[in-house]
Amino acid sequence: MSKEIENHSNLNQSANEPFSSVLERHASRRDIMRGGLSLAALGMLGGIGGLSMASASGVQKTPLALAFESIAGSKTDTVVVPKGYTAQVLVPWGTPINDSVGPWSADRVVTPEYQANSVGMHHDAMDFFALSEESASREFVLALNNEYIDQGALWAPQGGPTNQDSGSRPADEVRTEINAHGVTLVKLSKNSDNVWSSDAGSRYNMRITSATPIEIGGPVRGSDYVVTAYSPDGTRTRGTNNNCGHGLTPWGTFLSGEENWPAIFTKTSGRTIDDNRIGIPDGRSRYAWETAAGVADEVDAEFTRFNATPSATSASGDYRNEPRTFGYMVEVDPYGNTASVSTEAAAIKRTYLGRFRHEGAWLGKLTAGQPLAFYSGHDARNEYIYKFVSKANWDPADANRPGEDYDRLAIGAKYLDAGTLYAARFNADGTGEWLPLTPDATTQDGQRLSTALGLADDDLAGVIINTCDAADLMGATPMDRPEWATVDSNSGDVYVALTNNSDRTAEGTAATFSNGGSDLDGLGVAYDTAPTNAANPRANNQAGQIIRWREPSPAATSLHWEIFVFGASANDTDNLSGLTELNQFASPDGLWFDDRGDGQGILWIETDNGYDGVAEQTNDQVLAVVPSALSHERGQASVVGAGNQQQLKRFAVGPNGCEVTGAFTTPDKTALFINIQHPGNWPADPDAATQDATRATDGSVRPRAATVVIQKADGGQIGV
Repeated sequence: MSKEIENHSNLNQSANEPFSSVLERHASRRDIMRGGLSLAALGMLGGIGGLSMASASGVQKTPLALAFESIAGSKTDTVVVPKGYTAQVLVPWGTPINDSVGPWSADRVVTPEYQANSVGMHHDAMDFFALSEESASREFVLALNNEYIDQGALWAPQGGPTNQDSGSRPADEVRTEINAHGVTLVKLSKNSDNVWSSDAGSRYNMRITSATPIEIGGPVRGSDYVVTAYSPDGTRTRGTNNNCGHGLTPWGTFLSGEENWPAIFTKTSGRTIDDNRIGIPDGRSRYAWETAAGVADEVDAEFTRFNATPSATSASGDYRNEPRTFGYMVEVDPYGNTASVSTEAAAIKRTYLGRFRHEGAWLGKLTAGQPLAFYSGHDARNEYIYKFVSKANWDPADANRPGEDYDRLAIGAKYLDAGTLYAARFNADGTGEWLPLTPDATTQDGQRLSTALGLADDDLAGVIINTCDAADLMGATPMDRPEWATVDSNSGDVYVALTNNSDRTAEGTAATFSNGGSDLDGLGVAYDTAPTNAANPRANNQAGQIIRWREPSPAATSLHWEIFVFGASANDTDNLSGLTELNQFASPDGLWFDDRGDGQGILWIETDNGYDGVAEQTNDQVLAVVPSALSHERGQASVVGAGNQQQLKRFAVGPNGCEVTGAFTTPDKTALFINIQHPGNWPADPDAATQDATRATDGSVRPRAATVVIQKADGGQIGV
């Protein structure tokens, strides 16, 4: 999630041992600081970090190497890239996606209609969907999350939003803000001069907003938990919100994560344990959308639904359950086939992947004849990492057929509507387990999970609704804000960014709990603070780290883990990875493994930093490293250490005020796409849809989040 809208409340009140304590016991802070690890720890780490460079035939491979010099930090209103590279702005906020509205201009007054037909606000995760194998590197459909809004920029012509803090919000302002959230689908193409642009006339272009009707799938569909006045049978809802991380399915659909969504609601009474555990506000909501309820032109309770306070004799007469229709992964078919749904949008909420502040859902190693695994983080302090394993085994016949019009959402139902959801526990000896979140699972204290949650024996929907409490009761490890994940498609190694945690306390301190709880056995209770553990070893962890693990197979319930790299300022006393001015970073957020063939690839790391030790030196950035070229050396606290840190290189730096997020390359590896979210005073030309991203802003402009495409001036492959 963007630090701009981070919820600083710690909602996990469990007594589960947090990851920082596990990591403290795994390799004590004292041993880390003096450069020593136990032989047992080193043996485990060597099994992951010492990746063999030999092929299956035993022939030594030529290691992939980065072929650019690490760039200096930057604090300017521009995008900075290495020498020999170009960077182009593409589809900034407000770019029309059809011809029904006029062009963008810096003084544009954004209406509900304009925003519904133009690119949404604050770009986040994204991916591309080819229209043919042959043209995949020069034209495709871009699926783009629009996480949240900057009211200052949105309402700049009028000096800001109306009645944001008190009184009733105007209906059309609320509608505009609702339409600025969600997902944007837009066709992109490259001309003969390697300049990219959007196609406003493409049939693939579409907005899915916080008002778009969307079906509910999986175990929660049709249950009493999601009955509302809008959907008395509990099969649909309106909208998706705070879409942050994502996932890409092998059958060609986009998974969009609903992350910091609880704050759009309010519920002053009739609260349930999941309302408290997940953090539904009991006062005015983030944008006060609920205050527009009752206006003369309100359509179908479009504003009323954001107030979840019970107002009728049953759930079918009000919106007490509206928050329970959020918190999921939303599957979107970018090609637009709606055969499996009864809505205009080719989208459905896949509830089996859990309900929480979803960062995303990243596919594990794909193997024919084996189940699929998707990894997710709950992006909040001291929350958990999850894995969903499909019941169905992967059939290569279901692989995407680019550009063809067929029912991909039916294939999605096959793999995403039946399976098992797990939460992760990381042990101090470098092992870990996946704990099943099923009604018949046995909790830490020996109860049936359904019983511990106060549910009927077969109430799988209830377990999903209460995913966080279920993970508490099973003994999952609280983590330092799990952000994005990515998977090495060759080895199956999973990387997760643990971005930071100021509520991590010193080893041996007592945990504290939210909602008046004394431990996690109380339902609706979460951690306020938690002591360090092996995988989260630093108290007041402002810089974060990236964890890596390996599993025997996608369906396995065991794993072995290690820390890949610790964020830090070069001058920090706990700079455990030996970073320098050329690669210091904090708050890792976006991750993407870029497969370059021959069993090798580049790990791209993006940041959303709020730690002054690094922020004083550079804006948020993109770094690159080739994991297969590294080994976990003796005495290093992480795979990246003082002896090999020079292989972690800074590739790009964003403009002032921004977060850098979203990443993919074209199949021919000649273009890297990233997103610049919440810039403070960029891009330079406030009117243009495309422009040079490296041009510095002169004066003040109305800022616009945008996609940036980075290419080599000579047309070669990125990074190498």
